[in-house]
Amino acid sequence: MISFGWCTGIEHAPMYKELGFDYVECPVVSLDLDSVQEPREKLQAYRNSPLPAKAFNVFFPGGIKVVGPETEPDRIRRYIHRTASALESIGAKIAVLGSGRSRHVPDGWERSRAEEQFVQLLEWIGGQFAGTGITLAIEPLNRKESNIVNSVAEAVMFAQRVNHPSVRVLADFYHMDEEDEPLQTLIDHKDWLAHIHLADTGRLSPGTGSYPYEQFAAALKAAGYSGMISAECTVHDPASELPASLAFMKRIFGEESK
Repeated sequence: MISFGWCTGIEHAPMYKELGFDYVECPVVSLDLDSVQEPREKLQAYRNSPLPAKAFNVFFPGGIKVVGPETEPDRIRRYIHRTASALESIGAKIAVLGSGRSRHVPDGWERSRAEEQFVQLLEWIGGQFAGTGITLAIEPLNRKESNIVNSVAEAVMFAQRVNHPSVRVLADFYHMDEEDEPLQTLIDHKDWLAHIHLADTGRLSPGTGSYPYEQFAAALKAAGYSGMISAECTVHDPASELPASLAFMKRIFGEESK
């Protein structure tokens, strides 16, 4: 059964619980895992949250480069290890790998070398996530935010190269719309979908714009998707937008939350 969440900070979890959401999706970088080896106090807020933090995004801080000549493999692997341990202790199920700044391919760096570095990164993460119950969801970003992995199809290609059960793919309605990616890709790559992000026209709250939500929901249904769906967008009036968007998502996707 589909469950609904919102991308936000853990401090807002009580409000989202009261509104009827199933979980919150928080940034990995808020845990400061690159600088704090044992972030016990920070982790406690997530473990004690009235609404579970089942998903996490913003995997890498911008200062950690995962492709290009400035990568630091030992630092990257240490960060991944700490992330896997922290998210497992919190009880997270999904970790989203967007991090456009970190994965940006620098000018002059061969594309083939960048792809090999990205595959190696996915292998490291898959290895650390094995047995934790956490799935990495590779997030395609539009070309204004990243120059590698710009479509669901490309993300699936990388996941297939790694072929690890803990490495799958996210579909973000906003980035798909920006790239004019056909909704058929959700059906074509259904076996690789692990998470969904939503927004609407102008990257605002679902239900406030003109995105073809009926078609998107029909494609997800045809793909047999039944996981988590998170809204990731700008909110101008939380008091009115959040309950309206939750009602909209439940209606469009034809599910009652858990």
